Amino acid sequence: MKSALSTTLLLLLYSSQAIAFFAPAASLIRSTQSTPSTSYSRTTMSAAAANFDETRGGTHSIADQVARFAKAKAENNPRYLDIDSIYDGGDLSGKRVLVTGGNRGLGLAIVKELVAIGATAIVVCRSSSPELEKLVGKWNVYDGVDVVDDEAVKKVAKRIKGDGGALDVVINNAGYFYGPQELVKDDTLNFDEQLKQINICALGPLRMNNALINAKALAEGAKLVIITSQAGSVEWRSTQNKDVGGDYGHHMSRAACNMAAVLLSEEVKSMGYSVLLLHPGFNKTEMTKKYEHIWEIEGAVDPAIGAKRVLYEVMKNGMEETGKFINCEDGLEIPW
Repeated sequence: MKSALSTTLLLLLYSSQAIAFFAPAASLIRSTQSTPSTSYSRTTMSAAAANFDETRGGTHSIADQVARFAKAKAENNPRYLDIDSIYDGGDLSGKRVLVTGGNRGLGLAIVKELVAIGATAIVVCRSSSPELEKLVGKWNVYDGVDVVDDEAVKKVAKRIKGDGGALDVVINNAGYFYGPQELVKDDTLNFDEQLKQINICALGPLRMNNALINAKALAEGAKLVIITSQAGSVEWRSTQNKDVGGDYGHHMSRAACNMAAVLLSEEVKSMGYSVLLLHPGFNKTEMTKKYEHIWEIEGAVDPAIGAKRVLYEVMKNGMEETGKFINCEDGLEIPW
């Protein structure tokens, strides 16, 4: 029995997935065996780690933000460095597009760009402003709605359907990022704030999409877009948070957001709706201001540029890409 178990574990270790998920078990194998095959397994694991291609042959983005930006500059990548060189916007002209959290930051920039390209922008937010109402029309602003409020979200979905008809695109942009750094060793974890981020960033999009679907507020072939973050990639934590950790609520909320979106994509594809997960790139907004000291070296951009990056991916992707996690900086996938 012991021999069969050892053989099974060793066979598992020969696959790259097993290396990733069973690495902690390597010490157990070493402690219970002293055969040459154990040494070979360690060598195989080390070689696989050294040769691992995080781009998966060029389909995926790379985790190191500084290196990613430097690579784009070295290659003079227009997709990354000059979105205007490939962005048109015409495909969204005349479409009805809902944006949550469209009253400030990246959300407001997306709304401005939608208006500029001839789309009808509908904004759901907690608070409005004269600028926003002048931009899209007071009748297209549904303020006083918090995405954590079940009843408010259900009511606004029904109002939007009744007021102007079906939506072609929904951009779930509303989010929240707790400012202070959270570290276990400093005893600075704020569990209430972690739950708040999960409620807004993970349950918020699910709550809104659920309400709109059940209110029959979506047009045929509608796209459900979720502005998530590279922070939700578990694989990338060993690069972007290496030896530090931290920001627990932020990362957990985005990972949960991604899981909900992928599940939703599987459920609603038979209804003709696609679900797209977008990391909008590094944008210079109030939400990322805690990182302004690295804005330039990591290629942070003005929200107006970030908005075009987002809308480019919205137009480009559809049912074939449903459930995929895409980096709007380079258009490549981000690993889970």
